[in-house]
Amino acid sequence: MAKSRQKVNPELKRKQFNKEFKLEAVRLLELGQKPAAQLALELGIQRNRLYKWQAQLRKVGKDSAFRGPGPKSCEEQGEVERLKRELKKVTEERDILKKAATYFAKELP
Repeated sequence: MAKSRQKVNPELKRKQFNKEFKLEAVRLLELGQKPAAQLALELGIQRNRLYKWQAQLRKVGKDSAFRGPGPKSCEEQGEVERLKRELKKVTEERDILKKAATYFAKELP
């Protein structure tokens, strides 16, 4: 049984930041003109979030960082479609085998 989770403050919505904002925040952090705490306060975000964005940018690069749940690339979309077709085929095969097993089980004395 899973616990039902209640929000502490259901009216409070999670802030979302676009890619440009994140890139600019990391750029300002790396300039080093202001301490990270002051910069985070001015931008209205948490200091550790700045460091997470910086680490993500270093890890995957500027082009791949901060993509979020947006549209997938053609390659990823093709893979998803292929997997959906394969799942459909395997599901149909499983259903046929279940029916056959039930049919032959009835014939056994």
